[in-house]
Amino acid sequence: MKRILFVENVSKKFSGLQVLTEVSMEVLEGERHAIIGPNGAGKTTLFNLITGFYRPSSGRIFFLEKDITRMRAYQIARHGLSRSFQITTVFPTMTVYENVRSAIVAKLNKRFNWVTSLKKNGNVQSQSERLMDFLGLNDVRDIPACELSYGRQRHLELALTVARDPVLIMLDEPTAGLNSEETRDAVTLIRQVTEKKTLIMVEHDMDVVFNLADRITVLNNGRILAQGRVDEIRQNEEVREAYLGRKQDATQS
Repeated sequence: MKRILFVENVSKKFSGLQVLTEVSMEVLEGERHAIIGPNGAGKTTLFNLITGFYRPSSGRIFFLEKDITRMRAYQIARHGLSRSFQITTVFPTMTVYENVRSAIVAKLNKRFNWVTSLKKNGNVQSQSERLMDFLGLNDVRDIPACELSYGRQRHLELALTVARDPVLIMLDEPTAGLNSEETRDAVTLIRQVTEKKTLIMVEHDMDVVFNLADRITVLNNGRILAQGRVDEIRQNEEVREAYLGRKQDATQS
């Protein structure tokens, strides 16, 4: 199976503080890969290194066999990586449809000018309409994003993340702040939009992780504690002690 991402012996220091130490992981085409670990384990730092928001202190990162270690975030995005954030990053005063359309425009590298009107651009409009239909957003299409519930804002942000038809989708805490019903809806939606695509997610909710992930990387104190399939991680004694807890083990047995 084709390797989409390879992180090779990556370490990261901030002002002398060692946050990650010789982390290595690979993500294969079409898999959903979760990164988990206790608070302070280095999950978000690793996420930001992969997406170009930080640069490693040492080690290398390869995306589609290209060395992206020193690339900026926008350069990595152009190669086909799209990410979400813990905090919603929608355009609050724009309608839902305008948000989706702006993402389609970015994918097609088009810009507003006095000659070309987006409303007359059939390709932009048709792709925007298809994405709205696919993600079930037509009921709120004309509502400003700031007026949506928090759960629907996260829904919209996911739409913007996948609008560029990326090779690799990266979701940072996609269910953070959602109630149980919204979380169930989010899991269904994530499964839908990542079908036959490659996903990396950082997620604290273990039910979400176990429902979505094919493989899991566990970080603890900035190092890889374990990697493997969901059943392997469930049964790993070190993982249970460091993160999942005995109560989690009992409920899953």
